[in-house]
Formats: sequence, C-alpha cells, structure tokens
Amino acid sequence: MADLRRQCVAELTGTGLLVAVVVGSGIAAQRLSPGDVGVELLENALATGAGLVAIILALGPISGAHLNPVVTLASALLGGLPWRSVPAFIASQVLGAVCGAVLANLMFGDAPISIATHARSGGGLWLGETVATFGLVLTIFGLVRSGRLAAAPYAVAAYITAAYWFTSSTSFANPAVTIGRTLSDSFAGIAPPSAPAFIASQLIGGLAAAGLTRYLFPAADAPDAALIMAWDANGSEPTAVELAARR
Repeated sequence: MADLRRQCVAELTGTGLLVAVVVGSGIAAQRLSPGDVGVELLENALATGAGLVAIILALGPISGAHLNPVVTLASALLGGLPWRSVPAFIASQVLGAVCGAVLANLMFGDAPISIATHARSGGGLWLGETVATFGLVLTIFGLVRSGRLAAAPYAVAAYITAAYWFTSSTSFANPAVTIGRTLSDSFAGIAPPSAPAFIASQLIGGLAAAGLTRYLFPAADAPDAALIMAWDANGSEPTAVELAARR
C-alpha cells in the first residue's frame, strides 16, 4: 500500500501541475495577446509541451506519470497496471486536475473557481478528441512495447504540441484535464455541458488505440508489458535483462 500511496501522490501532483500549466498558460496567453487566437494557441501549446516533458521526467519513475485516466485504463487493459490500482489512480488524477485549475486561477488573481462558458460541441470536435486521444495512447504504448521508454517524455510532449494544431478540438485528450478546464473561464476553458461528449470521445479513442497496440505489439514480442514507464528508482531505462527479471 505504501507504494500505491506514493504513486497516487505522484499522479495527483503531476496532473495538478499539468492542469496548472494548461490553464495558467491559457490565462497568460489571453492577457498577453488579446484577440489574437492563433498566437494565444501557440503560447498555450508551447507551454503545455514544455511542461509535459519536465513533469514526466520528474514523476515517471514513481507512477509512470500517466496523468490521464485514459492512459491508466489502457495500461490496465494491456496488463501493465493492476486493476485494483485503477480507481485510486483516476481519483488522484481528477483531484489533481481540480487543484491545478484552482491554483492557476489564483496565480492570476481570479476567483478560485470560475465556471467556463466556452462551449465546445459538434461532430468535428468530438472526432478531433477521438483522434487526439488515439494518437496519444498509441504513441505512449508503442514506445513502451518497443522498448524505447527513454523517448516517451519527449514524444508525448511533441505529439500533444502538434495535436493542439492538427485537431479541431485542440487536443484535450484527457478526461481529468477536461474536468479541470471546466473550472476556469479562460481561453483554455470548456463549458461543463460540453465536457461529457469530450470525455466519451477520449475513451473511445483510447480504447481503440489500446486494441491496435495489442495487435501491432503483441506481448510476446514486447520487451515489457508492465507499467507504462517502468523506470528504475534512479530514473534510468531498465535493460532487457532487468525487465525479464521483473516478470
């Protein structure tokens, strides 16, 4: 249980920091570049990508730095995380997302919670969220199952930065982050009525990617089917011998 507690604290902290980066940079972008949506999105995307690299590198060795309920579910489906740990991981992520949004609001002098009014709905946006989450999960587990864990922080950040631009939804790709973003009426916000369809689209995309990952990277061929980022305690990528010993 001690290990699970530490993992949950890492997931809460990491998801909180991620949402603080997303929402905080959204507020800053809106104030620095008022009326220029393209520049605002660029500022938001670059800050998010840079923050992701740092957070995953820092917390990956503790919990795998899922920071995302869809990633946690995919990890469990692919045999990497015990199902008994899933509820605690997801609860920690959602709580962290709420705390991160509150923190971002307070940093910029806003009310701790300001319900977002930015409606985001329509088939194109839902498809965009499905594609964004599909690509994120495929990127993560393709790297995991091909033994290239060290590249994961950079690949995930690069994908999310790109997906801000090539998807119609600007790539939330994360149910916890979506919930957090309902609590800030800013450039990064999403109105609560729009959130359920986004979350459903994310789940569909994530499950589809998990199925494709299982087909493309069978467990028998993968160097490890365990935790998404099974790093050593010192943060280094485990060797094939070490991975075999852990099975």
